Amino acid sequence: MTQTLTPATPPNVAAAVETVASHLHPVASYDLADHPMPTGREEVWRFTPLTRLRGALDGTASSDHLGWNFDPPGGVSVTEISTAEAIALGGVAPVDRTAALAVDRSGGAVLIDVAANTVLDRPLVVNLSGKSVDQVVWSHVVLRIGTGAQATVVFEHTGSARYTGCTQVIVGDNAALDLASLQLWDDDAVHLGQVGVRVGRDARVRSFQASLGGDLVRLVETAEYDGPGGEVEMLGLYFVDAGQHIEHRLFVDHNEPRTRSNVDYRGALQGQGAHAVWIGDVLIRKAAEGIETYESNRNLVLTDGCRADSVPNLEIETGEIEGAGHASTTGRFDDEQLFYLGTRGIPEEQARRLVVHGFFADLVRRLGVPEIQSRLLAAVEAELAATVGLPPASSREVDA
Repeated sequence: MTQTLTPATPPNVAAAVETVASHLHPVASYDLADHPMPTGREEVWRFTPLTRLRGALDGTASSDHLGWNFDPPGGVSVTEISTAEAIALGGVAPVDRTAALAVDRSGGAVLIDVAANTVLDRPLVVNLSGKSVDQVVWSHVVLRIGTGAQATVVFEHTGSARYTGCTQVIVGDNAALDLASLQLWDDDAVHLGQVGVRVGRDARVRSFQASLGGDLVRLVETAEYDGPGGEVEMLGLYFVDAGQHIEHRLFVDHNEPRTRSNVDYRGALQGQGAHAVWIGDVLIRKAAEGIETYESNRNLVLTDGCRADSVPNLEIETGEIEGAGHASTTGRFDDEQLFYLGTRGIPEEQARRLVVHGFFADLVRRLGVPEIQSRLLAAVEAELAATVGLPPASSREVDA
């Protein structure tokens, strides 16, 4: 029997890429049904030790809250609003179950509002403190930066807690925001959260995540654009001790043309069972012509028994871009650097300290808030004391 074959219609690959959801970044949604209980086999959960989350995924109700301490500068208002009002403001919706639970269980949101065209004369520092890990604490925060405003906002987390939060950041057109989040928890704390940033036309956002404490920290940071010309810089550092799990997951959605992003995260690990996870993903949509992006993650392993998982990803749907790249490195001390310092008469322990200090110091200085820089470098020094001993008495002052 003779069979006539007719040419098949060529598949529309571009259209398929536009419509198929990626396993790297689930669809954002406030509906808990869209975020089922994870099993650990999902791509976005496969690195997270679910058994150590201690009830943070089942949505157990709690009336506990973290303590808030802040002194807002002029032009800043802090108010409580309903969950419905918070959602109506148009922030980035939750991308995983923990953030969706935080919105659903928090019983409302805290709105931090910086008025349009306001230039803050000092940083807004919000100290969030916990007293116990007995119950899960839920939190929903909306940070709104008005059109043309310029602000520096710092969230500092201390004490003990099982804390699950969703922070939505809305940055108006032509505004500039420096946003820092410091995880300086006690050793028994669990911190799960999402920071979702929406960047206005020609706006600039620089974020800084520092995770130095807690038993388990898992943070998701996302960014998307409301118009062309927006710029995002994501900086971060983490120092992981024995038995500690610190996980940072980043997603930058270039959904508008002529936007920019740069990601630079650095981590150090020490002690048996120390586990760091960094997942970076940049999506360049078909409409995002003329964009430029780069993401980098560097890990410094200080002792045996550590594990660092580092996975950079690029999803590119258009070839009309200025540039896109990524890099990831994991290694021990640079022997050449140690040899060079040794030839200058610097003892090995002090040389190791200098290498790690330099590894982080360049990144910390880009934060641009001197008092926070000093605290972070002091915290790094305290971590190093457990590995390479105390520095000489003459050099214990931390120069930020």
